[in-house]
This record gives sequence, C-alpha cells and structure tokens, in this order.
Amino acid sequence: MKKRTLKLIISVLVVAMVGSIMVGCGSSKGNATGEAAKDNKSAETTQLSGSITISGSTALQPLMDQTIEKFNEKNPKVEISSQGGGSGTGLTQVLDGTVTIGNSDIPAEDKLDATKAKELVDHKVVAEGFGIVVSKSLGVNNLTSAQIKDIFSGKVTNWKAVGGPDKEILLIHRTPSSGTRATFEKTVLGGDKASENDALGVTQDSNGAVLTAMKSNDGAISYLGLAYMLTKEAKDSIALVKLDGVASDKANICDGTYKFWSWGHMYTKGEAKDAVKSYIDFVMSSENKESVESQAFVSASEMKVK
Repeated sequence: MKKRTLKLIISVLVVAMVGSIMVGCGSSKGNATGEAAKDNKSAETTQLSGSITISGSTALQPLMDQTIEKFNEKNPKVEISSQGGGSGTGLTQVLDGTVTIGNSDIPAEDKLDATKAKELVDHKVVAEGFGIVVSKSLGVNNLTSAQIKDIFSGKVTNWKAVGGPDKEILLIHRTPSSGTRATFEKTVLGGDKASENDALGVTQDSNGAVLTAMKSNDGAISYLGLAYMLTKEAKDSIALVKLDGVASDKANICDGTYKFWSWGHMYTKGEAKDAVKSYIDFVMSSENKESVESQAFVSASEMKVK
C-alpha cells in the first residue's frame, strides 16, 4: 500500500514537471515570436517615407533620373519627382517652397538677392562638364575662346572665318534663367553676354531641346551638358570641339585644365532632413558612383580644383 502511494506521488510529480517544461517552452516561443514581431514593426516604422520634389538644372536631370530609380529600390516608400526648368527656376521654387530641392549649375548668390540666397543650404554634389557642340558635317574640331566670343557676339557669322566651310552660322542659345548659359558666359566668354539677336539664331529652354535643334540644323553651334552627348544618335550628328586645344575629358575637368565646367548644386531651404537628406547623401555616395560616372559627371571627391 505504501509502495503504491509512493509510485502515485512520483507519477504526479513527473507529470507536473513535464507540464511545467512545456509551458516554459511555449512561453519562450511566444516571447521569441513577440520579439520578432516587434523587430519587424520597428523596421517598418523606421523605413524612410515621404515626398521629395525637385526642379531646376536640366544639365543635372539625367543624373537625377538614374539616381531616383536606384534610391527607390532601397526606399520604395519615398516618392520623388524631378523636372527641369533651368537653374533660376530651381532656385526660385525651392526658396518659395514650391519644391523641396532646387538644382542649379551656379551658386544661389549668382541668381538671387544675397539675403534670399542665405536662406538656402548648398549641397555641392558633383562636378559637371559642358561642351561646345557643332554640326558634325562642318568638320570643325577646335575653337579658341576668342573665336567663340566672335561667333556668339555676332561678329563672325560664317564658318569659313574659323576654318569651316562656306556656311552661315546658326546660334542656338539657352534662356537667361539657364545655369548652363551662365556657366558658358562666365567661363568661355569671360563674363561677356552672348548676343540675343534673333536674326543670328534661336533660343531653347533645356539641354534636351538644344540637342534636338542641333540635330536638325547642319550649320549650328551651341553648348551642352556632357551627359547629353552620350547617345549614338548625338555622336552621329554632333561633334564636341576642343576648347583652346583642350578636350572635355574627365582628367582635364578634374585638374581644371578644361575650363567649361561647374559644380552641380542641390539646394534646400534650411538644413536637409530625413528622406531629403538621405537622398542627397545617396547622390554623393559610393553606391551611386556608377550612375555619376555613366552620366559623364565627376564625383566631388575626385576634383583636384575646388
């Protein structure tokens, strides 16, 4: 009788112990699941989100298009839209709050009142090269700064005067708000203004529009962001000429030997934060270097001149 009682007590204890262990395991599993759920929820809440609007420099637009696509692969909840309009437009719109980022080929103080310019924060993201372009059929592969000044002032109106065929020169201008035009006048024309005589040419509002006009006029000359010369279509019909005997190569831009370049600026009104800061940082990051180089821009870190 005593033995039977003892066995019963031991059986009860074993069952109790096993139950306790199973409850403990279930509790542990439940906690692990709970922690994982918390981690997943935390990751979701910390993922970047928001909306970014960009306008301005059409020279920077090819880089924006490619970078936005790569950035969104990692940050699908951030909505980004980018359009051109020219550097002046970008600066004006970011200042008045129409967009969150204003892209510009020139410093804000070159376009805006000094007090207004101080409201903006400058992010110099890349160096961008530009080129003097002519119709390929002309056979012109080098022009001096003096010759270009004479052409864009209207003093020289025939290609024969600068080593080309007997053909009338057509000037293709950019609008006054264009940062590409401002850079051209500052670096190539030495601060002089290009002629706005309608009889000498036409005016286009973007780099892309200039490219289109160049392809349909075999006596034309203009200036473009180098990114627009990357397609076979452009190379087949338009030629980049050397400037004072210097080619628009990356090495010549990096050391300043080639003078027709500028910084690509991304301006924000006040300090960039959250998704906006992350996007600007991504533009300059090593992750985006392939996009920078494939679009003929130069990383800021590679520039030997500042």
